[in-house]
Amino acid sequence: MEFDLLIKGGFVVDGTGNPWFYADIGILDGRIVEISREIDADAKRIINAKGLIVSPGFIDIHSHSDLTLLINPSADSKVRQGITTEVIGNCGLSAAPIGRGNLDLLKSLWGSEAELVSWNWNTFDEYLKRLEERGVAVNVAPLVGHGTIRVAVMGVDNRDPTRNELEEMKNLVAEAMEAGAFGLSSGLVYLPGCYAKTQELIELCKVVAEYGGIYATHIRGERETILEALREAIEIGEKANIPVQVSHNCPKYGAHGKLPEMFKIYEEARLKGIEVTLDNDTHTDFNAHLHQVLPQWAQAGGKGRIVERLKDPEIREKIKREIIEDKHPGPGYVGLVKYGRWDRIYIFQCKKNKNLIGKTIEEIAKIRGKEPFEVFLDLIIEEEGNISALFNYIKEDDIRTLMKHPLMMFCTDGIASSNRGILKKITGYSPCSFGEYPYILERFVKEERVLTLEEAIRKMTSFPAQKLGLRDRGLIREGMWADIVIFNQNTIKDKATNKYPYKFPLENYPHKYPEGISYVIINGEIVIEKGRQKKCLPGKILHHKPKKPTQHKTP
Repeated sequence: MEFDLLIKGGFVVDGTGNPWFYADIGILDGRIVEISREIDADAKRIINAKGLIVSPGFIDIHSHSDLTLLINPSADSKVRQGITTEVIGNCGLSAAPIGRGNLDLLKSLWGSEAELVSWNWNTFDEYLKRLEERGVAVNVAPLVGHGTIRVAVMGVDNRDPTRNELEEMKNLVAEAMEAGAFGLSSGLVYLPGCYAKTQELIELCKVVAEYGGIYATHIRGERETILEALREAIEIGEKANIPVQVSHNCPKYGAHGKLPEMFKIYEEARLKGIEVTLDNDTHTDFNAHLHQVLPQWAQAGGKGRIVERLKDPEIREKIKREIIEDKHPGPGYVGLVKYGRWDRIYIFQCKKNKNLIGKTIEEIAKIRGKEPFEVFLDLIIEEEGNISALFNYIKEDDIRTLMKHPLMMFCTDGIASSNRGILKKITGYSPCSFGEYPYILERFVKEERVLTLEEAIRKMTSFPAQKLGLRDRGLIREGMWADIVIFNQNTIKDKATNKYPYKFPLENYPHKYPEGISYVIINGEIVIEKGRQKKCLPGKILHHKPKKPTQHKTP
C-alpha cells in the first residue's frame, strides 16, 4: 500500500487521556488507515515527527466564527494554534435563520463584522451552503442560536411569544436541525435571550431533543445568580430530555468562591441522569465595548441610539440604577462596574482620546476630577460608542480549579481571525482567538503542571467530540478522519497574551501566532507545514444526522 501521508516516529497522544506511545501513522484518502510501532511502506509525503507530539486536532466547542469564516475562510488564527474543528453559533447568536424584515436587528447584534458579509441567505441550510461554496480551512460544526430565532420571529421585544410565534420558532429550530445543526444555543444575558422564560427554552429544546441534538447555554447569570442560573440550565435539560453544555462557566466577579457549590450542582445532576458538562477558556479578561455593559434594552438600535439615551439625564440615571440593580443580569464583566472596580477596567481602543489608552477608569476619573461612573458613560458619548476596554474579571485560581474538574473541556470563546487584512483591523485584544490552546499547553501543562499533557489533550479533542456526537474525529484511531496536530511541547509558546497587570501598548499582542506547532493536518491535507500556513481549504461543513423525523417540520 502507498499512503498519501506517513507520520513517523512521534510521541502519539491519542486523545483518550492514556499515556503517550511511539507510533507511525499512515493516512490515505483523508483518513487514518494504519497505526503501528513502525510502518515500512511507501508514501507520497513523509513527515519526520521524531521528538514531537502527535495529537488529534483540537476541537473548539465554543467559538463565534460564523461570519469571519466567510470573510477569511483560511481561519488563520485558529488553524495556527492547532484547531481543526470550530463549533459556531454559540451564546444564542447564529448567522441564520433570518426573519422577515429583521435583518438589521440581527446585524446590530453581530457588530462590525456584519458589514463585511453579503447576507445572501435566509434559511439555516442556505447559510451552511454559502460556507461550503466559499470553502473553509477548518471543519465547522454549527449550532443554531435561540437569540437569532427569537429576532427572526419577534424582534427584540421584551415579552413572551404568542402561541403562533412559539410554533414558528419551533419550526425554525426543526429546519435548522434538519439542515445539520448539532443543537440549540442560548445567550441569556444578551438581547433578546434575556427576555425568554424557562418554559420557552424547554419547548424549543424538546424539538432539538427529537433530533438527538444538544443545548449549549450562556446561562442567565455568571455572578451573584450563577447557582440559580446553573439550576435553570439543568432544569431545561431534564424537562426537555436533552444533553446540556454550559458555556465558559468560570465564576465572574461577584461569584468568586462559588465553585464548590457549582460542582455539587453538576454532580447531583449527573447522578440524576442529566448529561451536563461545561467548557471554559483560561484567560482572566475580556475585551468589550463600554456600551456592552449597559442594560440590554439600552443597547438596542445601535451606537447612535445608545449615545442619545446617555445624553438624556433621566435615562442616564435609569441606566446607572439598573446596572447596579442588575435585575436582568448582564455579562460577567458588568460586575466590575456594578461593584465599582474601576481599577480593573483598562481603556484599550478609541479614536478621540488616544491619550487615555492603557489607563484605568479610576485613573481617568482622577485626571478629570469626576465620579468614575460618570466618566465611564461620558467616554461612550465622546467616542460615539467606538471605545473598548479590557475587563479583568476572573480569578486565575478559579480557572486552575475548574480545568481540573472531569466535566470541564476547553474552548476559545473567540473568532477565527488573522494578523492581516480587515480582520486584523476589527479584532480587538483576543488572545483566545490567537493562542488559547498553546497557552494552555505552555503555561498550565508545561510550566505549572496543573494538568498532564494527556489529560489536557483529552479535554481539547475526544471530550468535545463525544459531546457533539462526532464518532469519527477527536482520536488518533484507525478509520478516523485525519485531523492531526504535530507540535514540540518543549518550545510551544503563546505569543498573544498580555498577562495582568498589563504592559502597554497592547497593539503588539493581539495578532501574534504561536510558536512550536510544526504541522496541522485537516482531513488528511497539510494546512500548516513547518510552521507556515498553506493556501488550501480542506475543511468540511459537518452535519449532525437527525435520529428521526420531527412533527414540527414546516410544510
